Amino acid sequence: MKAFALIPLISCGLLSACGGGGGSDDTGIESSVNAGTDLQIIEKSEFTITAQGSPADGTFTWQQVSGPSLDGFPLDGAEQILTAPDVKADSEIILRVSYQSTGSSAVSDDITISVSSNNQLPLVVVTQTLPETLPSVYKDTITLSALESTDPDDNGQIDTYFWEQLSGLDLDITSFDESTLSFSHPLLESNTNLSWKLTITDDEGGQASTQYDMTLNKTNELVDANAGDDQTVEEFELVTLDATGSETVTDTYACTWQQLTGNAETLSSASQCTTTFTASDVDTDTTLSFEVTVTDSKGRTDTDSLFVDVTPKALGLINDSGVGECYNNTQRINCASDDFPEQDAELGRDSYANKLDKVGKGNLAFDYTKLNKFADEVADDSSDFTCIRDNVTGLVWEVKSAPSGTVPDTSLRDGQNHYFWDIGETTFTDTSTANSTCPNDTSCGVQSYINEVNDLDFCGGTNWRLPTYTELLGLIDYGKQGQRVLIDESLFPYIPQAGEIEDVDLPYWTSQTAADGTSLSQAYIIDMSSGNDLAYPKENTAYVRLVRSR
Repeated sequence: MKAFALIPLISCGLLSACGGGGGSDDTGIESSVNAGTDLQIIEKSEFTITAQGSPADGTFTWQQVSGPSLDGFPLDGAEQILTAPDVKADSEIILRVSYQSTGSSAVSDDITISVSSNNQLPLVVVTQTLPETLPSVYKDTITLSALESTDPDDNGQIDTYFWEQLSGLDLDITSFDESTLSFSHPLLESNTNLSWKLTITDDEGGQASTQYDMTLNKTNELVDANAGDDQTVEEFELVTLDATGSETVTDTYACTWQQLTGNAETLSSASQCTTTFTASDVDTDTTLSFEVTVTDSKGRTDTDSLFVDVTPKALGLINDSGVGECYNNTQRINCASDDFPEQDAELGRDSYANKLDKVGKGNLAFDYTKLNKFADEVADDSSDFTCIRDNVTGLVWEVKSAPSGTVPDTSLRDGQNHYFWDIGETTFTDTSTANSTCPNDTSCGVQSYINEVNDLDFCGGTNWRLPTYTELLGLIDYGKQGQRVLIDESLFPYIPQAGEIEDVDLPYWTSQTAADGTSLSQAYIIDMSSGNDLAYPKENTAYVRLVRSR
């Protein structure tokens, strides 16, 4: 390309004033410059650009206008030897030369350098990195790696990897587009060849591939039984035994389960690979063991076992409510309703009542054992018993004696007897309703009764006392709502008739004073006819059912 600067001569006589423009003078010199012919070159190659200018006494200055950067600009001189940049794609560079001769304006010309990318394809290398010790065997993790592959371009890098399996058996492979490929050595009845193809793409879109062949050796055992992982469960929990992780070289196999140790459990199906059972009631941590035998279609077998640790369910050391049915607003419904969830019958000890291995008898989860006067156990159907042991709480309860007359002419433990509350420092000097067990008419209190029972070494114990609020409430069976008494009368007979004591039907004292201000003049009672509690004046009388710890 060539550029000229034209400076016309104009007579000063025609103008009011004379002056120069664009670097011209009165000599009428014409300047020109030519950057040369446009070039096509390959990246990183050396090339020469030469400019020509007229008149010959001028200076040349080169600048880069656009394109990938070249080192050293601006440059001075007509001829320049340059090196094309490293490019990822075909590119254009525009260079501009400016020429300044003596007494003339600067002129310029551009040259376009077309740079072709010369991408070198990746070098693909596959190596087996796992297992460290070859040959691999069954269950080994086999890893093929392409990390030794390279991009020979100076500033090149590998962009993507893609693995393809060309031949061999089906394998469980998570990903085919990572730099490594891993799989587990399967069960094999004979040596098996595998063929892989790895294709690598570099950051300029260049692709190269290689094929990798390998052989997996046959395995000695052709059946691998897998009983699953050991488990820890709670009693009453549904346990699943699953042997479907077993492997054979045949398409099908069968499973047979058997229990080796522990309390006998009933499997839903001992001849299925997946079977279940409900963990039995346990009192302490218990370990069960099971074994599965896996048989392939050719009669070859293998066995595996697992342990199931069963722990007691955290049902607590207090009795449940005795409610075994669920209700909506108006009627009985099936439990586990989304509209009326988490009812009492679904929660706690009672919800597992049909699975509990109870020591004695009682409604739902209540578990009572009858004791004679020496505190020895007697049969559940015996009518000759003196005390009751609660097998949930461990407490021993007094059983009242049969009616012996009319208060105050009754025997010591007659269920009709009632007393005022004088535990600890609480005393009364006024006369209360007395009965024949009281030393006198003004000392008919609970403490007197407790002392007399302990003096008898009653039912093998001398530590009889009033029950706490929680202990006495634990006898209430709310499943008996609508009946005369909310307690099992077959175990706790001789309960008096309601209405014998003013204001409350069947009040029984607890040992706990009610915080009713500063007087502390009331203690809690539980009404055995309704299950309600009440802060009750200590000077009033109520019934008593003593309790002791074993």
